[in-house]
Amino acid sequence: MTTSSAFIGRQPVLNRNQQLIGYELLFRPSLEAEGAGPLAALQADTQVLVNTLHNMGTSWLIGNKLAFINVGEAMLASEFLELLPARRVILDLMPEITPSNELIARIKYLHAQGFGIAMDGFSFNAPSAQLLEYAKYVKLDVQKHGTSDFQMLAAQVRSYPVIRIAEKVETHEHFHLCRELGMDGFQGYYFAKPETLSAKVIHPSFTHTLELLNLLRMDAEIKEVEAVFKRDIALSYKLLRFVNSAAAGLNTTISSFSHAVTVLGYKRLYRWLTLLLVTANEDGKTPPALQKTAITRARFMELLGGALNLPNDACESLFVIGMFSLLDVLFDMPMTSVLEHLHLSDQFKQVLLEQPDRLTPFLQLAKACEDKEMRDVPQLCRELGLSPEPFNQAHVEALAWVEELGL
Repeated sequence: MTTSSAFIGRQPVLNRNQQLIGYELLFRPSLEAEGAGPLAALQADTQVLVNTLHNMGTSWLIGNKLAFINVGEAMLASEFLELLPARRVILDLMPEITPSNELIARIKYLHAQGFGIAMDGFSFNAPSAQLLEYAKYVKLDVQKHGTSDFQMLAAQVRSYPVIRIAEKVETHEHFHLCRELGMDGFQGYYFAKPETLSAKVIHPSFTHTLELLNLLRMDAEIKEVEAVFKRDIALSYKLLRFVNSAAAGLNTTISSFSHAVTVLGYKRLYRWLTLLLVTANEDGKTPPALQKTAITRARFMELLGGALNLPNDACESLFVIGMFSLLDVLFDMPMTSVLEHLHLSDQFKQVLLEQPDRLTPFLQLAKACEDKEMRDVPQLCRELGLSPEPFNQAHVEALAWVEELGL
């Protein structure tokens, strides 16, 4: 008996306010694949790819988020598409698709079933341009065109009743160009690890601070208190800063948020939160895409640790590392400078700086999943002894968990 496997990755798709509207789901045909492989190979493996999604369930489509799936002519013809939840799936038509009467009829049918249609890498010169009238989304590749050509293309598409998404946005210049052109949405590595989206001061959620105060008043279980810190990168960062301050009188390193809460005690934590409440500021909160990326990394790494039967304390450490892996971006400073303010163990620091350690591949794998090409995913999975099934399950469960938090 032979089996087929596929790796699943994801890249955020954001609206003009940088709020998450969905994910483009990315596929690799095998553990050994270093890249997407020839288009024909992916098309021939349609059944495996769609079955992978179907067998994992639809928890990754919680709420009002969308899944953008790249499709070629072979996948469009596949009856397995009907297994997917149509109103949560956008079919991303490849630019090489050549319309035929049969293909147009199929697209009309899928559209009638509730599937959305997107034009990927759109150009009026591409064969797929004839299908523009059926599209709700049009993706414009900011790297494929010179600035003036991209501006012209964006202006031409604007006259059509479609949502314009700039894709492959990878630099500060790309983002500002697309924003100036009034693009409706964005996609690209700039948002998965936005080098220049930063805030010198990060403020915790007013709601989360109040929730913690209420939990402490009710003398709730420590796991309930820890769960709130896991949902707010600003709160968790400020907690460790406070624990590490001279006032806290701490002479040990922190290994988890529950450890930090235990060290402080409920009385001191309540007093600190009361003061923090005064500075809680919704206008200065962490950028939503960045918040989701950090928390998704944290949960994904924690689940991977569980899948590989690591001890609970190691899994908790992986969560903290993932949560803090974007602090350099938040504060717009090198990670080495950020770590000077946190009393973390040498192991934590080594992993956050991606120096050799047994936990470092976990962070590298979480980051690799945010790269649309997913180039390093197979090799990192091999290093960890991780097969596609637990990798995909952890990835999907992490995404679903973050959606359930309602961030």
